[in-house]
Amino acid sequence: MGTLICVLVIMLVAYLIVKKHNPQAVLILGGFIMMACAIIFGLGTPLPEAKSTGFVWFDIVEYVKVVLSSRGAGLGLLIMAVGGFSIYVSKIGASDAIVYLIAKPISKLKSPYIVAALVIPIGQLLSVFISSATGLGLLLMASIYPILIRLGVSKLTATSVIASTLAFDIGPSSGNTNLAASTIDMSVVEYFLSHQIPIVVPSIIIMAIAHYFTQKYFDKKDGTISTMVQGERADFKLETPLIYALIPILPLLFIVTFSSFFNSPIKMNVTTAMLLSLFIAMIFEFVRHKNLQKVLNSLQVFWDGMGRVFATVVTLIIAGQTFSQGLKSLGFIDGLISLTQGLGFGVVVITVIFSFLIFLTAVLMGSGNAPFFSFGPMVPEIAKKIGTDSLSMILPMQLAAGIGRTMSPIAGVVIAAAGISGVSPFDVAKRNTIPMLCTLLCMFVMNFLVY
Repeated sequence: MGTLICVLVIMLVAYLIVKKHNPQAVLILGGFIMMACAIIFGLGTPLPEAKSTGFVWFDIVEYVKVVLSSRGAGLGLLIMAVGGFSIYVSKIGASDAIVYLIAKPISKLKSPYIVAALVIPIGQLLSVFISSATGLGLLLMASIYPILIRLGVSKLTATSVIASTLAFDIGPSSGNTNLAASTIDMSVVEYFLSHQIPIVVPSIIIMAIAHYFTQKYFDKKDGTISTMVQGERADFKLETPLIYALIPILPLLFIVTFSSFFNSPIKMNVTTAMLLSLFIAMIFEFVRHKNLQKVLNSLQVFWDGMGRVFATVVTLIIAGQTFSQGLKSLGFIDGLISLTQGLGFGVVVITVIFSFLIFLTAVLMGSGNAPFFSFGPMVPEIAKKIGTDSLSMILPMQLAAGIGRTMSPIAGVVIAAAGISGVSPFDVAKRNTIPMLCTLLCMFVMNFLVY
């Protein structure tokens, strides 16, 4: 009974999100429905007795308050600081500077499909410093897209590779990375350097190779190879000093330098690194503009950015965990694990099933955050039940979410890039399907080879 209700609610939630209903509201509603059904059918309660309000129906809302209190002060503050800093460096033009610095050398290359394939690792590197998939996609459409067009790359190929550049949510600036590290009680630096990079680097190479052959095949099939597009030859104009390219890199430099990897006696967390980098960026701005009032007023951009990230990402974490609690209340995870084990599936297959579930949900929702925020927090409990470690399970689940988003025609980055180039987002998603499936397979293989 509980599993059936969960399946129906998951289908309802997916349908409402695809229909553009607010994902936070939909996930919370789904969680409330499942917790209410668990109470009605005597399958579970939202909160343990020690944390209960004394009235089980009030506990449904109390659960949201508990999660908001715990996540808002810790992980929520961290993600808001990352988001505020990201928006600030974009506002002062530092993001433009780092994109310009990396994009300039590839404009010298003459092989169109090699350049198109190189956009994948270049964009993925930039994503470590620019966490917004849509924001990075728009920057690359302004800077690298005209270069690709001048080389004779078709609009669809250029748009597809640019939309693929944040297929992996990695690095300290990623909300999914921070949630994954927090869930398994690991530092973000260790999770990123020791565990994400060994899996992601080979997968990026496979993605670039798959894009090279896939885009070349589709262009040949469509008859668009070496077709020059007139009127799109303008170069990306950089209005910011080139030294500003250093600013987005500062947080990662601080976090890695002052960590156990270098046996540093000083320890710096992500939030502190973001704040320190923010103040250094403000010094850059003062030297540049010589206007103290303008620089001090610019700090409001950071505060506004934090608020915007709270309203989008942090609330999505709260909503995702509420939805997750509904699933647990109805025994969905226990039922799914019992079913898979009853069919004789081992740890590897169960991990693939959960990862593929997140992957498909990301394709349907057009979001890498919503599905991972919903299922990610349950990983320690699932891993314990199937006798594996949380790391080897949460890593492919987290990476699968970003890959799935890249295949979605309703993902923000796909829609934004397709809108600028004037192509169909469905055609972009179609072009991305083969490279993303190859990448997903490579990611699974690397994960199980390493762990």
